[in-house]
Amino acid sequence: MKLSAKEIVDQMFDNDPFSQWLGIERIEDGVGISVLKMLVRKDMMNGFGVAHGGISYSLADSALAFSSNAYGNQALSVDTSISQTKKVLEGDVLTTRVEEVSRSNRIANYQVYIENQNKELVALFKGTVYITQKEWSAKDQY
Repeated sequence: MKLSAKEIVDQMFDNDPFSQWLGIERIEDGVGISVLKMLVRKDMMNGFGVAHGGISYSLADSALAFSSNAYGNQALSVDTSISQTKKVLEGDVLTTRVEEVSRSNRIANYQVYIENQNKELVALFKGTVYITQKEWSAKDQY
């Protein structure tokens, strides 16, 4: 039986302790879609008093994984990059918006926009995934 996008993302998230540690709240799941939200905490700060760059990167990476896998076939990132456009501070609330740029049978390209609570772009993440032939099933582990 083919799993729905929500069932796939449920399975991925339930087996992803790092995304859970980030405090990610899933707002919307769907094929090519992943709206995630998270609060930036004190333990995410670096020595300059701003959020460690890995925090926004990790949030975007989770959005990439959820949105690209929700089609039903397991997809793995093969190339990612991020541009940090504005500093992120403790207490900021970050939200993702995924744009699927292109998708073929094997490769898909995405942009993940990360905005703060003021709708200001704080990071732009670009990701390429390889789409495998393996379909998600109820017994898979992420």
